Amino acid sequence: MMKDFKGKTAFVTGGAGGIGLSMARAFGRAGAQVVLADIDKSAAQASADRLVSEQIKAVAVRCDVSERDSVREAALEAIAAFGKVHVVCNNAGVGVGGPIGQVDPKSWDWIIDVNLKGVVYGVETFVPLIKSHGEGGHIVNTASMAGMISPPGMEPYSATKFAVVAMSEGWFMQLAPENIGVSVLCPGFVKTRIHESARVRQQEKYGAPQVDPATGEQAKMAAEMVLGGIDPDIVGNRVVECIKAGELYIFTHPAMRDFVKMRFAQIMAAFDSADKSPVLAGVKDHAPVTMFNQ
Repeated sequence: MMKDFKGKTAFVTGGAGGIGLSMARAFGRAGAQVVLADIDKSAAQASADRLVSEQIKAVAVRCDVSERDSVREAALEAIAAFGKVHVVCNNAGVGVGGPIGQVDPKSWDWIIDVNLKGVVYGVETFVPLIKSHGEGGHIVNTASMAGMISPPGMEPYSATKFAVVAMSEGWFMQLAPENIGVSVLCPGFVKTRIHESARVRQQEKYGAPQVDPATGEQAKMAAEMVLGGIDPDIVGNRVVECIKAGELYIFTHPAMRDFVKMRFAQIMAAFDSADKSPVLAGVKDHAPVTMFNQ
């Protein structure tokens, strides 16, 4: 469990703004030096300069989390700058949604490559580096409340965020014996630019979206909710708080508890139905307890 950030190094993807920058600032204020990794190097540099003006040691590196080699190169730059990395925030993410059949294949590729594979690349790149210095560390993977509940029309986004939650739960158990903590950040609406994700879409790789994400009633509503969200710095401070407490799930919007309760009530009701099912009567059942007690 990481209690002290002084002299430690935090690496944050999507660090040029929004939640990424807020986490970097919170780590810096707690005494860490920070690496802002972002696909937009100039934006990351401007944010790093801002943190330096706030008396925080910060550097900027370019990192396209959809490319494993880019993540590796950014990791090497971070080590060259500060020697070791202790905290890794796999935070870069994009938003894609739409009715069934109207999300183009390249948009599916894009959101999976960034939101899901980007987290995999971050963990697989940095965990061996954290193990190598033997000082322990912490991984923070940014999911969303959409990793706990699935709003209609946001299935591509929710699918990636559910995956991030699932992977984080498994890694939490795998890495605990290595003195590496894992948390999954599940915020509600935060005042970021997630609704403008298309601005960083690599069109040479994924093409232009077939449907303009800035148009439509659903897009307008999403933008209003995002822009009406909480200040990102609150999220950054909450992340530091939860890392110190060793918490797996990081929630920032307690009022959304009821939505999660509704989902789990449906799940429990389905188990009750299974208990009473004539089809399942007489089936030998057992829970693989050992799988979850490692």
